[in-house]
Amino acid sequence: MKLRHSIMLGTLGRYADRFHCYQPARSLEERLIDIREVIKADGIEIVYPQDFADERTVELVKKSGLPVSAVNVNVKSEDKWRRGSFTAPDEKTRREAVAYLQTGMDLAAELGTDMVTCCPLIDGHNYAFEADYTKQWRWLEEGIYAAASHRSDIKVSLEYKLNESRNFNILSDVGRTLYLCEKLGLPNLGITMDVGHALIAKETPAEAFSLAAAAGRMFYLHLNDNSREWDWDMIPGSVNYWDLLEVLFYVKRLNWSGWISYDVFARDGHPIETLQATISIVNNTIELLDKVGQDKLEELLAGGVAAQTFAHLVKSLL
Repeated sequence: MKLRHSIMLGTLGRYADRFHCYQPARSLEERLIDIREVIKADGIEIVYPQDFADERTVELVKKSGLPVSAVNVNVKSEDKWRRGSFTAPDEKTRREAVAYLQTGMDLAAELGTDMVTCCPLIDGHNYAFEADYTKQWRWLEEGIYAAASHRSDIKVSLEYKLNESRNFNILSDVGRTLYLCEKLGLPNLGITMDVGHALIAKETPAEAFSLAAAAGRMFYLHLNDNSREWDWDMIPGSVNYWDLLEVLFYVKRLNWSGWISYDVFARDGHPIETLQATISIVNNTIELLDKVGQDKLEELLAGGVAAQTFAHLVKSLL
């Protein structure tokens, strides 16, 4: 099974927290060269508006020859989003969020992809009695519907996350996100499942993937890892290897052919090395699934005896 690996442009750029700067800024041209010639990924995920600060962005991306898996629309980091984007109390701000998503859809079409992804991380609340939940949800529905209706040829993939930037994000888990998609009923509206986000929501990632796929809403997959308490954007399988294996089992089982993008950041070493290792680990995990055998895994799954399943899986690692 051949996967399509996409690299987020931001993972090769400046990376810092409130204590340290781990990676320096790198130009768009440098990052595109690294992805094409060194990492040798199949495509890129590009962020609007940050990656479009250079007026040559569209030209440079097309010149690189790298397919664009999705345009990631960022409605969280600019100061105007401080009180929310799609759910901001100010109507003008909400309209700007819709306009951002519509612009991202137009850029996606120009760059030859049919996907935008968006994680509304600034929409939610921090305290009890801080937000009017009824109004917030209505504003979210109105905003997402208006944006996704902009053009039917571009899919809008919503990424959920339990918290950050809000203590409680409005799209916090796969259930809420599926509910929103089904409520709005637009065929081009679906889900980006980030494995790290599923983990901190205490979901089983493969189950969340399967639910979204069963609804026809599983549009886009982010692979990474963490220890289920914070979104550390670690190398896939470095903590929860069996979850990675199970997600890829369902990717194969359901013949899911979407893009896999990597939300993985390097605090040590060069990000190129980290991303090369990431792709290698995922490809090797697919090889392990092939070694175990789809029929054998189906048999073990039907048996439902964990002891037998894990004895066989661990033996397959030898």
